[in-house]
Amino acid sequence: MEVIETFIPDVKLVKPKVFGDERGFFMETWNVRAFAEAGIDATFVQDNHSRSVQHTLRGLHYQLPPHAQGKLVRVTRGEVFDVAVDIRKGSPTFGQWVGEVLSEENQHQLWVPPGFAHGFYVISETADFQYKCTDFYAPEDERCIRWNDVELNIEWPLSAEPIVSGKDAKGVAFSDARAELEKVLTT
Repeated sequence: MEVIETFIPDVKLVKPKVFGDERGFFMETWNVRAFAEAGIDATFVQDNHSRSVQHTLRGLHYQLPPHAQGKLVRVTRGEVFDVAVDIRKGSPTFGQWVGEVLSEENQHQLWVPPGFAHGFYVISETADFQYKCTDFYAPEDERCIRWNDVELNIEWPLSAEPIVSGKDAKGVAFSDARAELEKVLTT
């Protein structure tokens, strides 16, 4: 397994060893010891799987403390552009984002630690997206930042108008999220 720091060092691109032959392939997607040695020391409590059609954009989602979630994400079918936005108060990369292409072909995973908003855009005809979470889903602490926030200026590789859920369409501006985070994190 190769672990590469991204522009935001705490967000890590994981390239598992893939062993393939005429029968198919085998890869280890999670090993607590190997990941801890690579600097990803996480305990996962929930696994999720979503399927989305082309041009679907999900996010930018996060949960407030004490239910902030770290996520180890991967694509098992299709291709997505995956984004993590640093929303950690006092972080030198606060408000900055990292984007990576994850696909069934490259088999890459992305470690998105707690304190990040997360989203993805489906490039392929469909995509199966799977992720492990370090905390349970807590609807009362769930929040969403608008995917096209001008301050964040995420360079989504859009090839058509994205399909977003009603909830995601109501995402707040990053400035509003920042104001709430500052209140929550100081109490």
